[in-house]
Amino acid sequence: MESALTLTNPIEMLSELVPELQASFDSGFLIEFGNSGYGITQYMAYACLVWVIVLAIVMVAGRKLTLVPNSKFVNMVEYGYQMVRNSIGEGTIGHGYKKHVPLLATLFFFILISNFIGLIPGAKAATGSIQITWALSIVAFVYFNYWGVKAHGGWGYIKSIAPSGLPAPMVPIIWVFEFVSLVIRVLTLAVRLYGNMFAGHMALGVFALFTSTFILSVVNGGMPAFGGLSIIWLLFEIFMYALETLVAFLQAYVFTILTAVYINLATSSH
Repeated sequence: MESALTLTNPIEMLSELVPELQASFDSGFLIEFGNSGYGITQYMAYACLVWVIVLAIVMVAGRKLTLVPNSKFVNMVEYGYQMVRNSIGEGTIGHGYKKHVPLLATLFFFILISNFIGLIPGAKAATGSIQITWALSIVAFVYFNYWGVKAHGGWGYIKSIAPSGLPAPMVPIIWVFEFVSLVIRVLTLAVRLYGNMFAGHMALGVFALFTSTFILSVVNGGMPAFGGLSIIWLLFEIFMYALETLVAFLQAYVFTILTAVYINLATSSH
């Protein structure tokens, strides 16, 4: 088969590069434990890397905290923490929010750093795997339900799923709808984060392939008009990269604030 570097037809070149795009999103085993069918995927490896980075950031920033911050790194970390503490924690949960800040801050920084690492060419975003986002959403789901039971008691929490003050005949119907809404939160948290990150990185990969394909076509003697198309694709790539940088922050913020909302709904009397 002809090498992609020697093809002058962009369609042929794209067909050669499609497997490369598919491979970039492959979640196969990075390390497999014999023939057991179990192993460590590249997304799990990146999740572990992010965990180490978050731990290092917390330890380094914690040691350098001063009454008057004089480090841009510490200022940046402290600003992120204060945003989670005040805007998300206090602003959403209200009374008793302080005990929930450690989890909220951990989720925010883990997702944020995962998303930003995914923007590095050749790297993967751990949040681009549905398994990782499922794990994060299950942690949030178990956490807010635990605090709901702790606040109301087991039976009290079950009864609190339906709003108080409803006519007696409506209570079972509304309770079922509210229970389904409660259970489906674990799905919406996982799929929202995964879908946004996967779709964004897929778009970046497609535009990058189109840009490189048309540039190679011109280099290998293709039509000069393809050079102009490659510039257009490159501009799209730059725009999408800037957009994904914003999305990386927004998705970390949305996941964290939704977790705070669910904590508030689980622990408050309504």
